[in-house]
Amino acid sequence: MFHTDGEAAVVRAADARGATYALSTLATTPMDRIVGASSEEASSSEKSSSPPPPPKVFQVYVWRDRELLRDVLALARDAGFDALALTVDLSWYGNRERDARTGFTVPPRETSLQQILGALSRPAWTFDYASTERYSYALLDSSVRAEALSSFILSQMNPAFNWADAEWLCREWGGRVALKGVVRADDAERAVGSSGAFSSLWVSNHGGRQLDGSPAPLDALQAIRRRVGPDVEIIMDGGVQRGTDVATALALGADGVGVGKAYLYGLGAGGRRGVERALDMLDAEFRRAMGLLGVASIEELKKEGPSLVVRRPSSGYGPRDSERARYAPAEPL
Repeated sequence: MFHTDGEAAVVRAADARGATYALSTLATTPMDRIVGASSEEASSSEKSSSPPPPPKVFQVYVWRDRELLRDVLALARDAGFDALALTVDLSWYGNRERDARTGFTVPPRETSLQQILGALSRPAWTFDYASTERYSYALLDSSVRAEALSSFILSQMNPAFNWADAEWLCREWGGRVALKGVVRADDAERAVGSSGAFSSLWVSNHGGRQLDGSPAPLDALQAIRRRVGPDVEIIMDGGVQRGTDVATALALGADGVGVGKAYLYGLGAGGRRGVERALDMLDAEFRRAMGLLGVASIEELKKEGPSLVVRRPSSGYGPRDSERARYAPAEPL
Protein backbone atom coordinates (compact mmCIF):
# COMPACT_ATOMS: atom_id res chain seq x y z
CA MET A 1 0.00 0.00 0.00
CA PHE A 2 2.89 2.40 0.68
CA HIS A 3 4.81 1.78 -2.54
CA THR A 4 4.76 -0.52 -5.57
CA ASP A 5 8.05 -2.16 -4.57
CA GLY A 6 6.79 -2.82 -1.06
CA GLU A 7 8.90 -5.08 1.14
CA ALA A 8 11.47 -5.62 -1.65
CA ALA A 9 12.42 -1.95 -1.47
CA VAL A 10 12.70 -2.14 2.31
CA VAL A 11 14.95 -5.21 2.39
CA ARG A 12 17.28 -3.64 -0.19
CA ALA A 13 17.54 -0.48 1.89
CA ALA A 14 18.07 -2.47 5.11
CA ASP A 15 20.84 -4.54 3.53
CA ALA A 16 22.49 -1.42 2.13
CA ARG A 17 22.51 0.21 5.57
CA GLY A 18 23.40 -2.89 7.59
CA ALA A 19 20.06 -3.08 9.38
CA THR A 20 18.33 -6.35 10.34
CA TYR A 21 15.16 -6.79 8.30
CA ALA A 22 11.98 -8.32 9.76
CA LEU A 23 9.36 -9.63 7.32
CA SER A 24 5.73 -9.75 8.43
CA THR A 25 3.55 -12.84 8.01
CA LEU A 26 1.03 -10.43 6.45
CA ALA A 27 3.49 -9.24 3.81
CA THR A 28 2.15 -8.47 0.35
CA THR A 29 5.38 -9.35 -1.50
CA PRO A 30 6.18 -13.02 -2.22
CA MET A 31 9.08 -14.40 -0.18
CA ASP A 32 11.08 -15.42 -3.24
CA ARG A 33 11.01 -11.80 -4.40
CA ILE A 34 12.21 -10.66 -0.95
CA VAL A 35 15.08 -13.15 -1.06
CA GLY A 36 15.88 -12.18 -4.63
CA ALA A 37 16.02 -8.50 -3.73
CA SER A 38 18.36 -9.23 -0.84
CA SER A 39 20.58 -11.43 -3.04
CA GLU A 40 20.82 -8.70 -5.66
CA GLU A 41 21.88 -6.24 -3.00
CA ALA A 42 24.47 -8.69 -1.65
CA SER A 43 25.89 -9.23 -5.15
CA SER A 44 26.31 -5.52 -5.72
CA SER A 45 27.88 -5.16 -2.26
CA GLU A 46 30.43 -7.90 -2.94
CA LYS A 47 31.73 -5.89 -5.87
CA SER A 48 32.43 -3.00 -3.50
CA SER A 49 33.94 -5.23 -0.74
CA SER A 50 31.10 -4.49 1.66
CA PRO A 51 30.28 -6.78 4.63
CA PRO A 52 27.75 -9.60 4.12
CA PRO A 53 24.05 -8.75 4.49
CA PRO A 54 22.69 -8.58 8.05
CA PRO A 55 20.37 -11.28 9.48
CA LYS A 56 16.76 -11.66 8.36
CA VAL A 57 13.93 -12.18 10.86
CA PHE A 58 10.51 -13.58 10.05
CA GLN A 59 7.62 -12.27 12.19
CA VAL A 60 4.91 -14.82 12.83
CA TYR A 61 1.73 -15.40 14.84
CA VAL A 62 0.31 -18.59 16.32
CA TRP A 63 -2.78 -19.09 14.17
CA ARG A 64 -5.48 -21.67 14.75
CA ASP A 65 -4.46 -23.47 11.57
CA ARG A 66 -1.19 -25.21 12.45
CA GLU A 67 -0.75 -26.62 8.96
CA LEU A 68 -0.80 -23.06 7.65
CA LEU A 69 1.86 -22.21 10.20
CA ARG A 70 4.02 -25.17 9.21
CA ASP A 71 3.81 -24.14 5.55
CA VAL A 72 4.81 -20.56 6.36
CA LEU A 73 7.69 -21.69 8.58
CA ALA A 74 8.92 -23.99 5.81
CA LEU A 75 8.88 -21.07 3.38
CA ALA A 76 10.95 -18.95 5.78
CA ARG A 77 13.39 -21.78 6.49
CA ASP A 78 13.90 -22.56 2.80
CA ALA A 79 14.37 -18.86 2.07
CA GLY A 80 17.23 -18.69 4.57
CA PHE A 81 15.69 -16.55 7.29
CA ASP A 82 17.87 -16.57 10.40
CA ALA A 83 15.33 -16.19 13.21
CA LEU A 84 11.65 -15.85 14.13
CA ALA A 85 9.85 -13.13 16.06
CA LEU A 86 6.71 -14.61 17.60
CA THR A 87 4.07 -11.91 18.17
CA VAL A 88 1.98 -12.84 21.20
CA ASP A 89 -0.07 -9.68 21.77
CA LEU A 90 -2.51 -10.25 18.91
CA SER A 91 -4.57 -13.15 20.22
CA TRP A 92 -7.51 -10.72 20.18
CA TYR A 93 -8.11 -7.89 17.69
CA GLY A 94 -7.89 -4.44 19.30
CA ASN A 95 -10.31 -1.58 18.74
CA ARG A 96 -8.37 0.76 16.45
CA GLU A 97 -10.21 3.95 17.39
CA ARG A 98 -7.84 6.20 15.49
CA ASP A 99 -8.50 4.27 12.28
CA ALA A 100 -12.24 4.69 12.76
CA ARG A 101 -11.84 8.41 13.52
CA THR A 102 -9.65 9.12 10.49
CA GLY A 103 -11.55 6.84 8.13
CA PHE A 104 -8.47 4.70 7.50
CA THR A 105 -9.14 1.43 5.71
CA VAL A 106 -7.09 -1.20 3.88
CA PRO A 107 -7.20 -0.56 1.00
CA PRO A 108 -8.28 3.12 1.02
CA ARG A 109 -12.02 3.53 0.45
CA GLU A 110 -12.88 5.46 -2.68
CA THR A 111 -15.97 6.87 -0.96
CA SER A 112 -14.12 8.32 2.04
CA LEU A 113 -13.84 12.12 1.75
CA GLN A 114 -10.84 12.16 4.12
CA GLN A 115 -8.97 9.61 2.05
CA ILE A 116 -9.88 11.29 -1.23
CA LEU A 117 -8.52 14.61 0.02
CA GLY A 118 -5.40 12.87 1.31
CA ALA A 119 -4.86 11.18 -2.05
CA LEU A 120 -5.25 14.48 -3.93
CA SER A 121 -2.61 16.07 -1.69
CA ARG A 122 -0.09 13.33 -2.58
CA PRO A 123 -0.41 12.84 -6.37
CA ALA A 124 2.81 10.83 -6.77
CA TRP A 125 1.74 8.27 -4.15
CA THR A 126 -1.79 8.19 -5.57
CA PHE A 127 -0.53 7.46 -9.10
CA ASP A 128 1.76 4.72 -7.78
CA TYR A 129 -1.09 3.13 -5.81
CA ALA A 130 -3.70 3.43 -8.57
CA SER A 131 -1.38 1.93 -11.20
CA THR A 132 -0.55 -1.16 -9.12
CA GLU A 133 -2.59 -4.36 -8.96
CA ARG A 134 -4.52 -4.90 -5.75
CA TYR A 135 -2.33 -6.71 -3.29
CA SER A 136 -2.97 -9.90 -1.32
CA TYR A 137 -1.30 -11.78 1.52
CA ALA A 138 1.54 -13.22 -0.52
CA LEU A 139 2.81 -15.58 2.20
CA LEU A 140 -0.57 -17.04 3.09
CA ASP A 141 -3.23 -17.32 0.41
CA SER A 142 -3.17 -15.25 -2.75
CA SER A 143 -6.95 -15.54 -2.93
CA VAL A 144 -7.30 -13.58 0.32
CA ARG A 145 -7.36 -9.91 -0.60
CA ALA A 146 -5.57 -7.49 1.73
CA GLU A 147 -8.80 -5.63 2.37
CA ALA A 148 -9.93 -8.68 4.34
CA LEU A 149 -7.28 -8.07 6.99
CA SER A 150 -9.53 -7.87 10.05
CA SER A 151 -11.79 -10.75 9.02
CA PHE A 152 -8.83 -12.98 8.21
CA ILE A 153 -7.12 -12.24 11.54
CA LEU A 154 -10.36 -12.78 13.43
CA SER A 155 -10.81 -16.17 11.79
CA GLN A 156 -7.26 -17.27 12.62
CA MET A 157 -6.74 -15.73 16.07
CA ASN A 158 -6.56 -18.13 18.94
CA PRO A 159 -7.69 -16.50 22.22
CA ALA A 160 -6.72 -19.71 24.04
CA PHE A 161 -3.09 -19.25 22.98
CA ASN A 162 -0.71 -20.12 25.82
CA TRP A 163 2.90 -20.99 26.66
CA ALA A 164 2.49 -24.52 25.32
CA ASP A 165 1.50 -23.13 21.89
CA ALA A 166 4.51 -20.81 21.90
CA GLU A 167 6.85 -23.65 22.82
CA TRP A 168 5.34 -25.83 20.07
CA LEU A 169 6.16 -23.16 17.49
CA CYS A 170 9.72 -22.85 18.79
CA ARG A 171 10.19 -26.60 18.39
CA GLU A 172 8.76 -26.49 14.88
CA TRP A 173 11.24 -23.79 13.92
CA GLY A 174 14.27 -25.29 15.65
CA GLY A 175 16.32 -22.08 15.67
CA ARG A 176 16.50 -18.68 17.29
CA VAL A 177 13.16 -17.16 18.32
CA ALA A 178 12.35 -13.78 19.91
CA LEU A 179 9.21 -13.39 22.03
CA LYS A 180 7.56 -10.20 20.74
CA GLY A 181 5.00 -8.38 22.86
CA VAL A 182 6.62 -8.63 26.30
CA VAL A 183 5.80 -5.90 28.86
CA ARG A 184 6.07 -7.91 32.10
CA ALA A 185 9.30 -8.85 33.83
CA ASP A 186 7.95 -12.21 35.01
CA ASP A 187 6.91 -13.17 31.47
CA ALA A 188 10.34 -12.14 30.22
CA GLU A 189 12.04 -14.30 32.84
CA ARG A 190 9.88 -17.30 32.00
CA ALA A 191 10.51 -16.94 28.27
CA VAL A 192 14.29 -17.16 28.56
CA GLY A 193 14.47 -18.99 31.89
CA SER A 194 12.13 -21.78 32.97
CA SER A 195 10.56 -22.03 29.51
CA GLY A 196 13.92 -21.78 27.78
CA ALA A 197 12.16 -21.67 24.41
CA PHE A 198 13.22 -18.15 23.46
CA SER A 199 16.67 -16.73 22.79
CA SER A 200 15.63 -13.06 22.66
CA LEU A 201 12.96 -10.70 24.00
CA TRP A 202 11.12 -8.03 22.03
CA VAL A 203 9.58 -5.48 24.39
CA SER A 204 6.50 -4.10 22.62
CA ASN A 205 2.85 -3.18 23.14
CA HIS A 206 1.94 -3.44 19.44
CA GLY A 207 2.24 0.29 18.92
CA GLY A 208 -0.30 0.95 21.67
CA ARG A 209 -3.08 -0.22 19.32
CA GLN A 210 -4.16 -3.32 21.21
CA LEU A 211 -4.91 -2.93 24.92
CA ASP A 212 -5.79 0.63 25.88
CA GLY A 213 -3.73 1.63 28.92
CA SER A 214 -0.99 -0.94 28.41
CA PRO A 215 2.42 0.35 29.52
CA ALA A 216 4.79 1.99 27.09
CA PRO A 217 7.66 -0.38 26.27
CA LEU A 218 10.14 2.20 27.51
CA ASP A 219 8.43 2.13 30.91
CA ALA A 220 8.83 -1.64 31.15
CA LEU A 221 12.34 -1.88 29.73
CA GLN A 222 14.51 -1.39 32.82
CA ALA A 223 12.58 -3.82 35.02
CA ILE A 224 12.78 -6.49 32.31
CA ARG A 225 16.51 -5.94 31.89
CA ARG A 226 17.09 -6.22 35.63
CA ARG A 227 15.08 -9.43 35.82
CA VAL A 228 16.76 -11.30 32.92
CA GLY A 229 20.28 -9.97 33.41
CA PRO A 230 22.79 -8.46 30.98
CA ASP A 231 23.29 -11.36 28.60
CA VAL A 232 19.80 -11.75 27.10
CA GLU A 233 19.24 -9.90 23.83
CA ILE A 234 16.44 -7.33 24.18
CA ILE A 235 14.84 -5.41 21.31
CA MET A 236 12.37 -2.60 21.96
CA ASP A 237 9.85 -0.97 19.67
CA GLY A 238 7.06 1.58 20.04
CA GLY A 239 7.42 5.24 19.17
CA VAL A 240 10.98 5.02 17.83
CA GLN A 241 10.95 7.87 15.33
CA ARG A 242 14.07 9.89 16.20
CA GLY A 243 17.70 9.05 16.80
CA THR A 244 17.28 10.29 20.36
CA ASP A 245 14.63 7.59 20.84
CA VAL A 246 17.22 4.99 19.82
CA ALA A 247 19.77 6.42 22.25
CA THR A 248 17.23 6.45 25.09
CA ALA A 249 16.24 2.83 24.51
CA LEU A 250 19.84 1.63 24.46
CA ALA A 251 20.64 3.68 27.55
CA LEU A 252 17.80 2.03 29.48
CA GLY A 253 18.67 -1.56 28.60
CA ALA A 254 17.81 -2.42 25.00
CA ASP A 255 20.33 -3.97 22.63
CA GLY A 256 18.45 -2.76 19.56
CA VAL A 257 15.21 -1.15 18.46
CA GLY A 258 12.46 -1.94 15.99
CA VAL A 259 11.45 0.85 13.62
CA GLY A 260 8.10 0.98 11.83
CA LYS A 261 6.51 4.32 11.04
CA ALA A 262 9.80 6.12 10.43
CA TYR A 263 10.81 3.93 7.51
CA LEU A 264 7.24 3.60 6.21
CA TYR A 265 7.07 7.37 5.76
CA GLY A 266 10.25 7.10 3.70
CA LEU A 267 8.87 4.18 1.70
CA GLY A 268 5.67 6.03 0.86
CA ALA A 269 7.57 9.15 -0.15
CA GLY A 270 10.33 7.62 -2.22
CA GLY A 271 10.49 3.83 -2.28
CA ARG A 272 13.90 2.36 -1.51
CA ARG A 273 15.62 5.74 -1.57
CA GLY A 274 13.06 7.06 0.88
CA VAL A 275 13.73 4.18 3.28
CA GLU A 276 17.49 4.74 3.01
CA ARG A 277 16.94 8.43 3.70
CA ALA A 278 14.89 7.63 6.80
CA LEU A 279 17.56 5.23 8.10
CA ASP A 280 20.29 7.78 7.40
CA MET A 281 18.38 10.42 9.37
CA LEU A 282 17.99 8.07 12.34
CA ASP A 283 21.68 7.20 12.19
CA ALA A 284 22.79 10.83 12.06
CA GLU A 285 20.48 11.82 14.92
CA PHE A 286 21.65 8.85 16.99
CA ARG A 287 25.32 9.72 16.51
CA ARG A 288 24.64 13.35 17.34
CA ALA A 289 22.80 12.33 20.51
CA MET A 290 25.73 10.17 21.58
CA GLY A 291 28.13 13.04 21.02
CA LEU A 292 26.02 15.48 22.99
CA LEU A 293 25.69 12.92 25.80
CA GLY A 294 29.48 12.61 25.91
CA VAL A 295 29.71 8.91 25.11
CA ALA A 296 32.06 7.51 22.49
CA SER A 297 30.54 4.05 21.91
CA ILE A 298 27.36 2.04 22.31
CA GLU A 299 29.06 0.09 25.10
CA GLU A 300 29.70 3.31 27.01
CA LEU A 301 26.14 4.51 26.34
CA LYS A 302 24.72 1.31 27.84
CA LYS A 303 27.09 1.42 30.79
CA GLU A 304 26.41 5.04 31.68
CA GLY A 305 22.81 5.04 30.44
CA PRO A 306 20.86 5.12 33.72
CA SER A 307 22.75 8.23 34.82
CA LEU A 308 22.18 9.95 31.47
CA VAL A 309 18.40 9.51 31.20
CA VAL A 310 16.14 11.26 33.70
CA ARG A 311 12.64 9.82 33.72
CA ARG A 312 9.59 11.94 34.52
CA PRO A 313 6.37 10.18 35.54
CA SER A 314 4.11 10.52 32.54
CA SER A 315 1.98 7.41 32.15
CA GLY A 316 1.25 6.65 35.80
CA TYR A 317 3.20 3.44 35.33
CA GLY A 318 5.86 3.82 38.01
CA PRO A 319 6.73 3.07 41.62
CA ARG A 320 3.43 4.42 42.92
CA ASP A 321 1.37 1.70 41.28
CA SER A 322 3.88 -0.92 40.21
CA GLU A 323 2.40 -3.51 42.56
CA ARG A 324 -1.22 -2.77 41.72
CA ALA A 325 -1.22 -2.35 37.94
CA ARG A 326 -1.93 -5.55 36.03
CA TYR A 327 0.88 -5.04 33.53
CA ALA A 328 3.44 -3.48 35.86
CA PRO A 329 6.89 -5.02 36.28
CA ALA A 330 7.68 -7.08 39.33
CA GLU A 331 10.21 -4.52 40.56
CA PRO A 332 9.56 -0.77 40.86
CA LEU A 333 11.19 1.40 38.25
